[in-house]
Amino acid sequence: HVQLVESGGGSVRPGGSLRLACAVSGYTHDTFCVGWFRQAPGKEREGIAAIYPDDGRTYDRDSMKGRFSISQDDVNNTVYLQMNSLEPADTAMYYCAADPFFCLTMIDIKDLNRIKYWGQGTQFTVS
Repeated sequence: HVQLVESGGGSVRPGGSLRLACAVSGYTHDTFCVGWFRQAPGKEREGIAAIYPDDGRTYDRDSMKGRFSISQDDVNNTVYLQMNSLEPADTAMYYCAADPFFCLTMIDIKDLNRIKYWGQGTQFTVS
């Protein structure tokens, strides 16, 4: 059973940086892509970036390239989301997710109920 636990949320001033972590455990012999998503108040959840752990390939949403980047720590089974030049509009609940079928393009899926594993989310505020 795959478990994902996010951490690193809090409060950041505009222009600041923050790194979120997603600790992954319970992998089976299948290798799952891991993605980061966010949901701002009153908005739909949207994908940010995803990573394929086996070879480190990443896929980023165009609108967030340059400010957000995804990476991984193989030793600690952790996936990170580095966020720079933060803006108040980045205030949201941030989630990581994994799925045995959808890989990097999971961040483009419209129906996010199709993604199997989700963390509980971590909140941060830019103000």
